[in-house]
Amino acid sequence: MRLVSLAAVAAALSAVPAMAQETSPTGDTPPPAPTEVPAGGVSSAARQVYTPADFTRYAPNNAYDMLRQVPGFQIRDNEQLRGLGQATGNVLFNGERPSNKGDDMYTQLSRIPAGNVERIEIVDGATLDIPGLSGQVANILYRADSFSGQFSWKPEFRPHYTDPLFTRGDVSVRGRSGTVEYEVALNNDGARRSGAGGPTIIYDGAGRVIERRKDSWNTHFDTPKLSGRITWDPAGDTIANIGGHYQREYDRYYEDGVRVSPGQPDRVRRVREIDDSWNYEVSGDYQFGVGPGKLKLIGLRRFSHEPYSQEIITTPEGGIATGDRFAQTGDIGETIARGEYQWKMFGGDWQLSGEAAFNTLDNVASIAILDPSGTFVDQPFEGGTGGVSEDRYEGLLSFGRKLSDKLNFQIIAGAEHSTITQTGMNGLTRTFFRPKGSVSLAWTPTADFDVSVKLRRRVLQLSFYDFLARAFLNDGNQNESNNDLRPQQDWTYEAEINKKFGAWGSSKVQLTYRDVEDRVDVVPIGANGEAVGNIAKAKAGAVDWTSTINLDPAGLKGVKVNTRVLLQKSSLRDPFTGEKRQWSGFTDKVIEFSFRHDIPGSDLAWGAGGNYAHYQPNYRRNQTDKTWEGPIFANVYIEHKNVMGLTVRAQLSNMYNARSKRNRTVYTGVRGESPIAFVEKRNRLIGPMFAFSVRGTF
Repeated sequence: MRLVSLAAVAAALSAVPAMAQETSPTGDTPPPAPTEVPAGGVSSAARQVYTPADFTRYAPNNAYDMLRQVPGFQIRDNEQLRGLGQATGNVLFNGERPSNKGDDMYTQLSRIPAGNVERIEIVDGATLDIPGLSGQVANILYRADSFSGQFSWKPEFRPHYTDPLFTRGDVSVRGRSGTVEYEVALNNDGARRSGAGGPTIIYDGAGRVIERRKDSWNTHFDTPKLSGRITWDPAGDTIANIGGHYQREYDRYYEDGVRVSPGQPDRVRRVREIDDSWNYEVSGDYQFGVGPGKLKLIGLRRFSHEPYSQEIITTPEGGIATGDRFAQTGDIGETIARGEYQWKMFGGDWQLSGEAAFNTLDNVASIAILDPSGTFVDQPFEGGTGGVSEDRYEGLLSFGRKLSDKLNFQIIAGAEHSTITQTGMNGLTRTFFRPKGSVSLAWTPTADFDVSVKLRRRVLQLSFYDFLARAFLNDGNQNESNNDLRPQQDWTYEAEINKKFGAWGSSKVQLTYRDVEDRVDVVPIGANGEAVGNIAKAKAGAVDWTSTINLDPAGLKGVKVNTRVLLQKSSLRDPFTGEKRQWSGFTDKVIEFSFRHDIPGSDLAWGAGGNYAHYQPNYRRNQTDKTWEGPIFANVYIEHKNVMGLTVRAQLSNMYNARSKRNRTVYTGVRGESPIAFVEKRNRLIGPMFAFSVRGTF
């Protein structure tokens, strides 16, 4: 897409004057803008420092509650690249990136009690000695000097099609004994109950109604996780961490409906999916001084056992039931060993890193048909059973230094060598050598304005399941196996522009362009088949604009507004039709708005928010399929920050009746070259959602 000129945006933002002076925090005055302090020897560029006093009016329970209130800052999780690699998230913990993969940033931040947080620093990543970081990065400085804990409970209720949710919540404790800090947590924040119901109408190619459906579905999803971590931090450069988790996932999908067609008996249709699994992860790192620098050794092992089954049975009125079943059991493992050596030389920071990663999948899949006796009989499905493994070795050298008091530079260069082996039908072994690296610049001309730019070469992680055949019974689709699947690679161009307006807030613009090789999508296999494969060339671009506006200087005490506008565009050559189109399922537009009012002189707050998103269809050989919910989700809430020491919130969501919709067009042959077989239009009711939360500390 055509992106806004970086120079033009920078000039426009830098020209906006600060509109008010900073003030001190009280219950009825605006939250202070952060303190500007030197960057501790890393750079003379200013970094923003927030202390616990800056968040008093929000009554935070943990570091996540605090960080989400930092003006203009968006938490970015680590990208799902290969192995551990260079840092890609934008949150550090006591100056270090996390060495695990099983916890997202929300989970890790929510386990740090607010009372343990000493300060939060916001700084451009290119000014740090951690390779891979760029743009705004948050460093959470915390220390547990005594035993403390926190908990939350977040039930939710819906009046339509959905069972009540009582199991969502978490509890964690943290403490210290001498030089050892520890934490233990039990978390089920990912739990959810969802559902929808309503009509679906099927039309033939001439637009005549050929079938009417009335369906309803609901899900039960719980992911309880027990985790722990121990940190040993004696004096000097030595520090060690060891942690791990064990998690169960319970995922059930239930769909029931009736299908009515002219001249045919009514049919009752039942769909059942069971996706229960378990996984664990153990990781650790040890850093110590060696020679002129520091050596950090990192190890990680994780494993997941993932049985899945989908069963569909259709029973005509007065007739015999027919049905199909797809089942598979996959065992996924990953083992990583990594070393990083850091030292200072030639006025800058150097790091030499090496990584070995070993990934495996062993999968057994089957297809079965329901016979007249009511028994499922297995059918041949060789392409779904097999194994995939990859042995990968990576080496990178990075160098970063200050070019001037306002300009910082970082370069990373290296490569990876990998061997991918597929067993089972049409087994194959292939080797690859790929260059990797990045170049980034950070410019801070004034304390309230900064720009960072970055060019990097990425290699993305594959889903090993995509090598193997799989059936999607609910829509009558099937992927063949494809042993020629390759990881997606791209050249990514990024820019981030930040402007602070003192007590009024801040604004940020992110520009991204990706020049992609081997884009992963559904491609032709054989004469009539399709599978997950690669498209040689593709591209995408985005403009992401976020702002935080504090209205205290305007006389609206305690009022804050957050906005986001994301515009994206993508392009590739369709592998079936040869026409240009956007990427399958691509999100091309997001608009978000939120409002919060902390009422001065009280413990009450209230707020509202909404979001709109627009998506591209998914494409297969013989169909286009757009499934979405919306168009607008909106919510309103009220919060009391001291109910016997607890923070209690009540929220009403989906106020504008967003619905579950689907538009699917299926052709008799190759899409675009064949007549339409049928068109499916769905419009299901979701209904309002009533959520509550209780959060506290002990």
